[in-house]
Amino acid sequence: MKKTVFIIILFAAIQANLQAQNGSISAENLSKIKKTYTNTAADKAIRNAIANIDINKLAVNAENQTGLNGDFSDRVITKGITDQKSSGRCWLFTGLNVLRAQAIVKHGLPDLRLSHNYNFFYDQLEKSNLFLQGIIDTRTKSADDRMVEWLLKNPVNDGGTYTGVADLVTKYGVVPQDVMPETYSSNSTSRLRQFLSLKLREFALELRDMPANTKLADIENRKIEMLGTVYRILALNLGEPVQKFTWSRKNSEGKIIETKEYTPLSFYKEIFGNDLTNNYVMLMNDPSREFYKVYEIDFDRHMYDGHNWLYINLPIDEIKNMAVKSIKANKAMYFSCDVNKFLNRDKGTLDINNFDYESLFGTTFGMDKKQRIMTFASGSSHAMSLIAVDIDANGNIKKWMVENSWGDTGYKGNLIISDEWFNEYMFRLVVEKQFITPNILELLNQKPVRLPAWDPMFAPDEN
Repeated sequence: MKKTVFIIILFAAIQANLQAQNGSISAENLSKIKKTYTNTAADKAIRNAIANIDINKLAVNAENQTGLNGDFSDRVITKGITDQKSSGRCWLFTGLNVLRAQAIVKHGLPDLRLSHNYNFFYDQLEKSNLFLQGIIDTRTKSADDRMVEWLLKNPVNDGGTYTGVADLVTKYGVVPQDVMPETYSSNSTSRLRQFLSLKLREFALELRDMPANTKLADIENRKIEMLGTVYRILALNLGEPVQKFTWSRKNSEGKIIETKEYTPLSFYKEIFGNDLTNNYVMLMNDPSREFYKVYEIDFDRHMYDGHNWLYINLPIDEIKNMAVKSIKANKAMYFSCDVNKFLNRDKGTLDINNFDYESLFGTTFGMDKKQRIMTFASGSSHAMSLIAVDIDANGNIKKWMVENSWGDTGYKGNLIISDEWFNEYMFRLVVEKQFITPNILELLNQKPVRLPAWDPMFAPDEN
């Protein structure tokens, strides 16, 4: 009997070893692989070029250097270009750019610059509270629990989504740029994020180590003390947010017509007055999930008492129709996409024909949008304001334009998008309800499909 068991174990070990060898790159397999590379004169020339030049410069498609010009049939009135610099605040710049474009038209202003630093301060404070409260809510769970692990990996960041803009502006208001200007740390956020994350993780361990019978009131008091430390770190890096300020409204000629004292909330309500939470709907084009369904991302919000990211998943043509209506009504929209795909930074264009990678490498890259999402090859990474569309005489869309937040780069601070690229790499669009068809609005009555916070498709916009 023992001999039989030994033989079975030995046989299994041999089989496992053979399988491992079959799945590895053996000397014989390596020889076969090498033979597929002929190392022609063309290969040598390409290899020499790639060793010294950016691949995108080599892959520029010379046959696609015309077509995406700056002429558009319909364009939202906007003024001024913003610059998020070395920060992940594109979501905040985009949201405030949409607001200011509406205010400029509504009040006939010559320009309007808003303080991103002001809202960023409260964003970091609220995210810190969200993290600490999440740790408190899960403190009885084991350290290897998926939610606990996700929290500790993501204590705070400077990326975000439209829901963050809506919740922050509704709670804290907005202020003009000169009331709370940018600082080095707001323009270059990596160090602040590093030390804030380190401190929050330290606090998390303390909260998790509290005795199980600790009163909730004592835990809450300790959390408030922790947030006091966070507040001090933020105030030292970003400055302390203002409570009141004086602002002079000017007409289109730049003449002062009124000077008043405001709080950040009274300024928001008077100059903007939009209900960003209830008047807007986030739309998504994600062909890897079922269309005409409402989805909600768990714990994907900026504030503990805020709103989770909720959206309707729709075919791209449905989204385009509502986008066109919005632009024709002079309404800019929060738009996010996979910006680094086929981006020609010099010309400021996003076009799938900008670069010919297939000819350069002698192979094809054939995945469609659904396949790229499923294999984590593509996802939304950057938010901008959708402000223009070009429609030909036959009603066909030729191209789009977004207002970016990378300073005066690209096409006069904007990016021009081919309609084909829009189909492949656009993901999110936030539209006013008045432009959404009744049958789509009815979908909001569904019980949302709840997706986990760690779903990689739903990383925040931050480029």
